[in-house]
Amino acid sequence: MSAPEPAFRRTHQSGRLRELSADAAARLSECTLCPRTCRVDRAAGEMGFCRTGRAAKVASFTPHFGEESPLVGDCGSGTIFFSRCNLLCLFCQNFEISHEGAGEEVSDEQLAAMMMALQAHGCHNINFVTPSHVVPQILSALEIAVPQGLRIPIVFNSGGYDSPGTLKLLDGVVDIYMPDFKFWDPGVADRTCRAPDYPEVARAALREMHRQVGDLVLDERGLARRGLLVRHLVLPRGMADTRRVMRFIAQEISRDTYVNVMSQYRPCGRADEVDGLEHGVTAAEYHAAVLEALEEGLHRLDRPHRTFRRL
Repeated sequence: MSAPEPAFRRTHQSGRLRELSADAAARLSECTLCPRTCRVDRAAGEMGFCRTGRAAKVASFTPHFGEESPLVGDCGSGTIFFSRCNLLCLFCQNFEISHEGAGEEVSDEQLAAMMMALQAHGCHNINFVTPSHVVPQILSALEIAVPQGLRIPIVFNSGGYDSPGTLKLLDGVVDIYMPDFKFWDPGVADRTCRAPDYPEVARAALREMHRQVGDLVLDERGLARRGLLVRHLVLPRGMADTRRVMRFIAQEISRDTYVNVMSQYRPCGRADEVDGLEHGVTAAEYHAAVLEALEEGLHRLDRPHRTFRRL
């Protein structure tokens, strides 16, 4: 059975991808692409909170075998890790990439070439990691890659701090949304990433993402083809407020939402500046979080393993 064609191919054929790309590029001139609404002229090289101008910066692109099971399959998820971030959690496990900007600026043509290389390697999808601040660059690169034969699903792997208006630019482009829902308490969001509106923004983002793609759909091989997959990192001392996050997902998104309750928190970056984050998560804390997800009615929980394989 042949796999269904990704949404972006139809959007390109209709001419709408070009329109979306032009709309997104125009927004760079007074950037309000994310909830930070910095209003700097990124098209002219000015930089706001994300410290990214016109060009996207890429830290790495590689087949990744540590992502969620429906993304990995036999040949891996084709991850493109963007440098910088619009959220900048103090405890980020990719601190050198997100905060310090490790990586190189790339042209839209180079970004398209990365997608084609990952597809040629056999990856099951193109997985844009931390893409919220580079949506225009992604759309422009897709304009180049689609005529070259790109035909595997697009994954938008974000921190959940996404504006619904920007997400609408991706309607008919992104096949799989994979946002974090990090924490429920605005106070925790403020202390960890200077974003007290994070819980409200994440709720709106998940609603828009689910409106576009629905629940996660798997093919006969168990690979994700379309839909929403939510990540939630368990934090020490219940700081993520897992139960309330899971209750929201179950009651206001869907009980059939595919969720990865993640156990790998460890103090990274500047985590020691936040009281309560100086220690890792205990086995008991993690198992309690999984139980809370189940008790709230969620039943599609992932158990990923984490390894890398490079091109």
